[in-house]
Amino acid sequence: MAEIGTIRTGIAPPPAVRIAVILPCYNEEVAIAKVVGDFRAMLPNAAIYVFDNNSLDRTREIAARAGAVVRREHQQGKGHVVARAFADVEADVYVLVDGDDTYDAAAAPAMVGMLLADRLDMVTGTRVAEIAAAYRRGHRLGNRVLTGAVRLVFGNRITDMLSGYRVFSRRFVKSFPAMASGFETETEFTVHALELSMPLGELEITYRERPMGSASKLRTYVDGIRILRTIFTLVKNERPLEFFSLVGVVLMTTGLLIGLPVVLEFFATHLVPRLPSAILALGLVLLSFLSFANGLVLASVARGRKEMKRLAYLAIPATGTAP
Repeated sequence: MAEIGTIRTGIAPPPAVRIAVILPCYNEEVAIAKVVGDFRAMLPNAAIYVFDNNSLDRTREIAARAGAVVRREHQQGKGHVVARAFADVEADVYVLVDGDDTYDAAAAPAMVGMLLADRLDMVTGTRVAEIAAAYRRGHRLGNRVLTGAVRLVFGNRITDMLSGYRVFSRRFVKSFPAMASGFETETEFTVHALELSMPLGELEITYRERPMGSASKLRTYVDGIRILRTIFTLVKNERPLEFFSLVGVVLMTTGLLIGLPVVLEFFATHLVPRLPSAILALGLVLLSFLSFANGLVLASVARGRKEMKRLAYLAIPATGTAP
């Protein structure tokens, strides 16, 4: 097993900082040698890990020949790769980047430097594409919509939620629950950091087109729906009072709209000819009250979970500090 390399920083105290570069890969034989070489050149003392996710080509062989430590994750999906890498790799700073050569390795030293200098927990490489084909208009729009939804609920401290280029502190990595299975893991990164009020940073990076012969693994609509579902689930789990209050308002409004004509007719005629409508309206109003009550109970549970996650996060020494 290769040892994780070290670099020296000018931050006091100046300990040796262990850096690990993690490259999730699936059928990336065209690009992986260049990606490993580029990050080796930019971060010469870092350990380069390639986590292969059941590739059918020569990704593992080429990555090993390029000097990377090759690991395998048999459960399919980027989220599973991230969970395995975060559990197995020991370092102080983690650079996570896709192995498809679309992200610029030259930005890595600046991103690591920002993390260390400002004592941050996550630095995101926000994508700037010089070529339209590299970052298609549909993907750009989808990212804006999904990022906007998360900003609206959890805070507006991020601008590119779905970027695959991140630098993390050990605190972040070892407190991250890693529940996602696929590309929705980037959404989990963002919500985890925002919920625990972690110090964050962003740096614009060049985003380029895939090399010829390499194919994207992102399924635009399927993965978009999965990310949207993840956002929905995270809102329900992390903001239950707001979520169930909204559901309660919808139920209450619907019940009132259905029941109001019945009530007006009763006052006019003292009859209830539309009994099914009256029963439906009453049921919806009762369900709205149950939804509000459910939100109040789950808000207390969510607060307890958040406190436990915060304590787990604080139990890990910050990078650059003595244990």
